Amino acid sequence: MVYIKDLKEGEQITSYFLCISKQVMKTKAGKDYINVRLQDKTGILEAKVWDMHKEIGDFEEKDFVKVEGMVITYQNGKQLNVYRVRKAEDHEYNLEDYIPSTEYDIEEMYDEFKLYISQMKDKNIKQLAEDIFVNDEQIAKLFKGHSAAKSMHHNYFGGLLEHTLNIIRICKFAARNYKGLVNEDLIVISAMLHDIGKVYELTSFPYNDYSDIGQLVGHMVIAVELVTEKTRNIKDFPEELKNLIKHSILAHHGELEYGSPKVPSTIEALILHFADNMDSKVKVFEEGIKNAKTEDVWVGYNRMMNRNIRKSEF
Repeated sequence: MVYIKDLKEGEQITSYFLCISKQVMKTKAGKDYINVRLQDKTGILEAKVWDMHKEIGDFEEKDFVKVEGMVITYQNGKQLNVYRVRKAEDHEYNLEDYIPSTEYDIEEMYDEFKLYISQMKDKNIKQLAEDIFVNDEQIAKLFKGHSAAKSMHHNYFGGLLEHTLNIIRICKFAARNYKGLVNEDLIVISAMLHDIGKVYELTSFPYNDYSDIGQLVGHMVIAVELVTEKTRNIKDFPEELKNLIKHSILAHHGELEYGSPKVPSTIEALILHFADNMDSKVKVFEEGIKNAKTEDVWVGYNRMMNRNIRKSEF
């Protein structure tokens, strides 16, 4: 197995990948070529099939493929010029090689997550958290293994749990720093639930793509519907509390133009938004630094952040 992170310019390789996208395109001269994105657990690789011939077999998106080609550098990134490709047989690959995963222990993270539930003082909030993340085994399983995004940040197995846990930690710190202004249980349950809709918005690995309901409804509305469903089964769950939780979920992107149906109107919703924004963007910086191909402190321009990123070395 040759991993994407280890590929070097000029290297000729034969390896197996997951095809995550495939497009037939045309050159300026009108000649057909295939633009492909390949994935393994270490990253994503752009690939081009320039010449259509008998060694270019039939394959589609979401197929595992056997690929032969040469690694080149294009616009400061690795790219593969493909000579041969075919759909792989089931016995030729191990699924674990194609699922990028958190570097942290998932069960240890989940134990910490459940600890925060056990510390809740509000009986209604605690019951809601237990009903979703402990008593509902299907949601708990999906939550532990899901990604937090398709491509933006924490887009790997266990990424949703890692991201959510980071936000809970930030929110708990903020609640204690602004003691008397912030309801700690409210902000923690809001942090726990803000992205829970991702378990249905995105498909499971190895594909990690938008589902039908994800395209049509989106994770915020899915989460709000889940809160409605679960609170219906908790006797005398306060309507005002339910709406405050829903508001935090619906406002966590912060601005209408960033997909939030509401802007934050409570302190808890505002802090949650900033915590979510901070963790996602710090992750982009982290991955940019970690994946840099230079020893210089300036690691390169990041299109997502629209800036050049520098390591804090001096």
